[in-house]
Parts: sequence; structure tokens; C-alpha cells
Amino acid sequence: MQTAINKAGVGAVMAAAMLCGGIAGGVQAQSFPVKPVRFIVPFPPGGTVDPLARLIGAKLNAALGQQFIVDNRTGGSGIIGTDIAAKANPDGYTYVFVFDTHAVNPSLMPNLPFDTLKDLAPVMLVGRAPYGVITHPAKPYKTMTDVVKVAKAKPDTVTYGTVGAGSLGHLALTLAGQAGGFKMVHVPYKGGGPMTVAVIGGQIDLGIGSTALVTPFVNDGRVRVLATTGDTRAATLPNVPTLIEEGYKGVTAYAWWGIFTTAKTPPAILKKFHGEVVKVLNQPDVRRHLGEQLGMELLVSSPEELQKWTAVELERWGRVIRDNNIKP
Repeated sequence: MQTAINKAGVGAVMAAAMLCGGIAGGVQAQSFPVKPVRFIVPFPPGGTVDPLARLIGAKLNAALGQQFIVDNRTGGSGIIGTDIAAKANPDGYTYVFVFDTHAVNPSLMPNLPFDTLKDLAPVMLVGRAPYGVITHPAKPYKTMTDVVKVAKAKPDTVTYGTVGAGSLGHLALTLAGQAGGFKMVHVPYKGGGPMTVAVIGGQIDLGIGSTALVTPFVNDGRVRVLATTGDTRAATLPNVPTLIEEGYKGVTAYAWWGIFTTAKTPPAILKKFHGEVVKVLNQPDVRRHLGEQLGMELLVSSPEELQKWTAVELERWGRVIRDNNIKP
């Protein structure tokens, strides 16, 4: 009888603690944010992740009256900054904006300092966009067929830049090369900004970056786009054929942008933050900027959908990395 009473007492205490914790979390969420919020961007300025974080931060600042500070922590294809977020205090005041490299890093670097699926709490899959293969207008390449002719005639002479070894651009052109029977020289950069600068400066023959990255440079004439990597043509580049149209069946790749935070962050705060970001991304000027100008297909997903997306991407691209023995 005493044991039963003790167990009942313990159960009551635990239930009360959970109730109090839930109430406390709800109160925290209602007042969130009460101090500056940190947006970690694990890439340098000049690409697409940094301006996305700054745009959302500025809009949230205006709506909530609190600072949202962008903190660029670059290196390791996004690993350094993401690790900081994974190890941050789980209080809802640190978020990391990731790019598609987030889902390939575990296969490239098996000794990551964090578990991609367990140590981070998903917030939202913001959007996706196909990649575009670009070149300088002065280069002799008008189509992918032109590139392949030179690459076959002079193997390992045509250079192409990406945002890093094992990035989706790298993997997509690896698959295209296998399908088309040609080889090019891969030149990895530390972000979309430096890679695009190298294309514009003529230091490399080609580059591959998301349409969100390359479309502005296409529009102002600084680069020419040869093909895109979606299932269908990009909305912002309707006259540009896909790699599938060029004969590379099954060669598709989408850049994507997601927001994560530290695992065990209070669910009530996550719900509040997610809701505020949804409001921002539903603003007409934001949708116009990200969609019409940059070619980003806004998805504005639930946390659960982001987690599922990440797991699928991990499996798909991990297989390509293993099959081709790609190293960082």
C-alpha cells in the first residue's frame, strides 16, 4: 500500500511539473522575443543564404520590435556555423539558416561534430530552386552541347566552379558527365558569391549555382545561362532548357533553404517563431522578391516536412557521393 501511495505521489509530482513546464513554456512563447535573436549564417555574404536571413530578420524586427542579428560563421560547407547552433542554449534565441549542403555533409564528412537529424530541431523548409549552369558571355559556350564538344575533345580542360566539393551543383554535373561521357575540372569555392565572381571575372569556364543566385547576373548581362537542373524550366528563365531536355535523363537537383534551431527548444517558442516567419513569407513584397526576382519556389513548410525532406535528401545524395567516391 505504501509503495502504491509513493508511486501515486511521484506520478502526481511529475504531472504537476509537466503542467508547470507547459505553462511556463506558453508564457515564454507569448512574450517571445524579449532579447535579440541570433540568426547564424554558415556562409559568407554574397550568396543566397545571407540575404535571405537578413530579409527575414529585418521583417521580424519591424513586426516584433526586437533585433534579429545575422552572424556569419563560415567554413566547412556550413558545418562550423551549424555546429554552433546545434550546441547553443535551447531557448529559442539561436537559429541557423542552412543550404542544400546540409544534407550532403554527413556523407562527405562522417565525423561531423553533431547529428544532422537528432541535434537540430527543424523549423521550416523555406523554398527551393533549380540550379543554373552559367558562363561568361565572352566564353565560346552557347549551349551545353558546346561545352560537351570541348570537354570531349580536350578532356580535363574545361573548368567549372561550385559552392564546394560535394555540393549539389558538383553532384549534378558529376551525374551529367557520367550520362554524357565527358569530364570537366571541378573548382570548389567557399560560397556562391566567390564562385560567381570567378565566373564574371573569367577565371573559370563555367559555374553552377541556384537560379536564386544566378538570375540577377543573367538579367544584367554579366553571365549567360546554358541549362537548368529542374524537372521543368525555371520560371525566371523560361527560355533556358533543362538538363533533361538536353538529353541527361534523371539529372535533376534543387537548391533549398531551411531554418533549424537547437534540439530540445521549447515547442511553444518554436510554434511562435514558425508562425511569425510564415507571416513574413506571405507578405506580397517578400514573395515577389524571392519568387519573381530570384526564382525561389516558396514552400513555407511545417517543421515535420523539413525533417522528412532532409532525410530524403540525405539518402539520395549520400548514395551519389558513395558511388562516385567523392571526397571533401
